Order: sequence, then C-alpha cells, then structure tokens
Amino acid sequence: MSTQFFGKTLSGPFTIPSGIVSTAVPIIQYIFDHMPEVGVLTTKSIGLEPRAGYREPILSQYAPGCFVNAVGLTNPGAHKSAELMAQLRVPEDRFLLTSIFGGSIAEFVEVAKIMAPVSDGLELNLSCPHAKGYGMAMGQDPDMVREIVSAVKAVVDIPVIPKLTPNTPDIAMIARAAEAGGADGFCAVNTVGPGYTSSHGQPVLSNGAGGMSGKGILPIGLKCVKEVREASALPIIGCGGVSSADDVRAFTDAGANIVGVGSALIGLTTDEIGDYFRTLSADMESNSNRAESHIRYDVDMSFSAVTLVKNERVCEDITLLTFDRKINIQAGEFIFLWVPGVGEKPFSALTDDPFSLVVIDVGQFTHALMDLPEGTECYVRGPHGIPVDPPEGAKIMAVAGGTGLAAVYQAARDFGNAEVFAGARTGERLYFLAECQQIADVHVATDDGSVGYHGLVTELLRQRLQEMTADERDKLVFYNCGPEPMVHAAVAVQREFCRDDQIYSAIDYLTKCGVGLCGACATPDGRRLCVDGPFLSA
Repeated sequence: MSTQFFGKTLSGPFTIPSGIVSTAVPIIQYIFDHMPEVGVLTTKSIGLEPRAGYREPILSQYAPGCFVNAVGLTNPGAHKSAELMAQLRVPEDRFLLTSIFGGSIAEFVEVAKIMAPVSDGLELNLSCPHAKGYGMAMGQDPDMVREIVSAVKAVVDIPVIPKLTPNTPDIAMIARAAEAGGADGFCAVNTVGPGYTSSHGQPVLSNGAGGMSGKGILPIGLKCVKEVREASALPIIGCGGVSSADDVRAFTDAGANIVGVGSALIGLTTDEIGDYFRTLSADMESNSNRAESHIRYDVDMSFSAVTLVKNERVCEDITLLTFDRKINIQAGEFIFLWVPGVGEKPFSALTDDPFSLVVIDVGQFTHALMDLPEGTECYVRGPHGIPVDPPEGAKIMAVAGGTGLAAVYQAARDFGNAEVFAGARTGERLYFLAECQQIADVHVATDDGSVGYHGLVTELLRQRLQEMTADERDKLVFYNCGPEPMVHAAVAVQREFCRDDQIYSAIDYLTKCGVGLCGACATPDGRRLCVDGPFLSA
C-alpha cells in the first residue's frame, strides 16, 4: 500500500505514535528492516537535556485496551539522540519523524537544529498532558503554538508537524494557528486527560495522573481529526484508539492521510506486531476486518496483595523476601512488585510457593526493600513474559550471577535433568544453594575462591563442557541470567561447543512497563525483553 507523504512514496500508510514501542534506535531499525507497512517511524519525544522521567509505575490499565500513562518525557537528550539516530539506515520508502519538545520557544529551536540533520521531519510535542511546563500547557494557547511553529520553521528545511492536544475546546483554532505559523501538517491527537487510576486505595501511577490512550479515546481522536480536516487541507497523521481496519477506515474518512496504531500493540511480541501490520494492510486491500483478532485484550495489569513475612539479609546488599502466599508463575516468567509511594520493579520469582524473591541493592526502590518491615502489604502484577520451553529430553544448563539464580531455579526444578552454575564475587553473596542442590547438580565459582572454584563461573562452565561428549552437548539447552558482562561471557563459551539455537539468555536490561509499550527494555537487535523474552534465543 504505497502512500505519498512529503515527497516520499511510502511503503505503507501506518505509523506508531511517539512514545510507544519505537522508542529506541534498535527497535526503529528492526521496524525499518522488517515492517514495510509502517511507512512513518515516529520517535519518542526528545528534549534538549537528558530527562529521567517518572518512576514506575508509568502505565496503568483501567479496562481491556484502555490505559493511563505518565512516562515523563524520558529521553537521553538531543545531542545523544542525534548521535544514536545517525546510525539508522532509513530506507528510501520510509519517513523518520522525530518528536521534539521544549520548555520554551528557544528550547524547541535548539532541539530542532540538533535533530533536523538526522530526521525527515519534526513532530512538535505540544500536547503531553502530564509533564508540567511542557506539551499541553503550550498547545492550548494558539498564539504560543503559532510562535513555536514559526520559530522552528525558521531554522529547519524539513517538514514541521505539530502534535495537537485533544484537551482543548477548539482544536480547529489551534490547527489554524499552527498553519499560520507555517506548519506543514498535523498529528492529531496525543493522549487525553490527564486521567487517574487507583488500586487497593492507592494511585497507581507514580505521577498520580497521566494521559489516557487506547480504545476508549477512539471517538475523541476521530472527532479531532474531522475538525482539523475541516479547518485545513494539510496532511494529517491521525491516531487515538485505533485497533482494527474499520478504525483505520474511520480515521481516513475523517481526513487522516497516515494512521497511527499505538496502545493496541500491548503485549505483542515483535513477530506478532509484524503479523498484525501485515494483516491490517491486507484488510485495507480486501475490505476485510481481521487484524483486531491479533490484539491482546487479555493482558492483565491488575495488582494482587501479598504480605511480607520474612526479610532475610544475605549480605550487606542482598536480601531474600518471602511473602505469605503462592503466586501462579511458570519458569521464565516475571512479575512486578509494587510498594505504593516507593515504586515498582520487575523480578523473577525465586520460588512460587510461597512467593519469594531475591533483591540486590542497586537503586532507590531496591534500597527501600533492603529493610522493608515484615508485615508490609505489597502488591504483585503479572506474570509477564514467555515461559521457558526446553525441548523434550534436553538437559538444562543454567548459568546464573547476581539475582539471576531466581530466573533459572524454577526451570531447573520444574523440568529436571539440570545442572546449575552459580557465580559470585565472594562466598557471602551466594544464596539458596542448599535448595538448588536438592533439584540439580550445582557448580559454584567465586572470584576470590572463598567457595567452590576459584575464578569466573564461565571458566567453570568451559571445563564442564570440555568433559562432555559431542552427543551429550547436542542435547543441552542453556539458560543464562545475570549481569550483561557475565551473560555475554557465558554465551561466548557456549558457542565454542554448541549451536545458537541451544542458547537462551536474560540480561538485566531496564524494564519499565513490562507489556511491550514503552520500549525501555530494548535489546541491541531490536527485541524487547519484556514481551520477546525474558529469555531470548541467541
């Protein structure tokens, strides 16, 4: 489905709105390489300086397909973003639309000058509903919109497309002001709101409130696009609640030239997103409506209460937390632990019955868990991720460092015929070894030699693989989990003796939403750890 857009003949009429999925350069490159239906690639919003954004939780689901989010304009800053985006290989039939924001006209101009050389067009975020001083605060003022657009147009020679807020009584007036400032087109609309969700009497989002997206805002998105089209003949990127081909047709009928699909991609693996867009494109060609059958309306982000019954310190910066009940989780899946007012982070469950986990003090949230009082009520959501599925008759070789033992213990326990390789800097940092020895052959390595083999766990792994016959090695499946350097070293050793399709690894990448939307857990090859993993094939 070719589409004309600012001088380019695009391979497809779709985009993924800013801030959803295509938020990291490896993901963008993967979509360029594998999903031609997505003709316009929209980046996350980029500001002048690095911005950490809000603490988790950043995403809440209030009904199937309906969400409230407050990410907080997380980005590495304009200079770093331009450096990363310069590495992209953009096909001739794609359009790279870079979303930018600023707290003033001068900031917008500066970011625009930095990002324009690596972009096909600039989307001006004039519509974020939850970041104070940014976005919607500017986008509701027609004079400010005109001034920002005019100032950016004066310093760049690529299309400038303001993203309009639905949170205004007269979006047509804002569109006319933007056009008067020289806008080349529009994106309509950003999230609605702000909105609020709660669970167990507590606000879910760390920011308290956030922008509403998903299926519930479809009528608002359509109304806004229709009003913008009546006010202007410029190209429009229409988005807001799209999940089906019928929704795309409705946006096209309302006046959209490009249609964005965002929140509907929740929970979909990278391959499933590709399948979805192929079906959506086929639907548009054949006047059918099958693509929505790919949407994951079964994703559950609700929280269940658990009570801490034991906080057992292993060493200064490692503790084991045990809770009062069982949780339903399969080997390889993960959960989120939420402590209202403190935050939320993902963990592999060390055990499922009773639910327990291991915590290393690496940041604000995990530091708070070090001394979490027994009797504290916490909340769990999940499980998320894809369970491990070793081949019939395979022998499991689990390699763990840090908290990685939690990710592999249940696989060794549930599937049997396993060997566990546990590594640590010192013996005092080892935990749960007696339990592992009950279900698997355990090999221990410490950097200082205080327990087990004196050296790296990967050296111990190499020794064991050298002892095995070729037939024995052919039946192995590896599950590696731990810090990135350890995992890479383990994979390098395993490749000396075995095939890539025998190797699966989970690296401690930053994971925020856990359901595939925010893209924070992007891997170097463009997969997302939370939905494509956490154990990814080599």
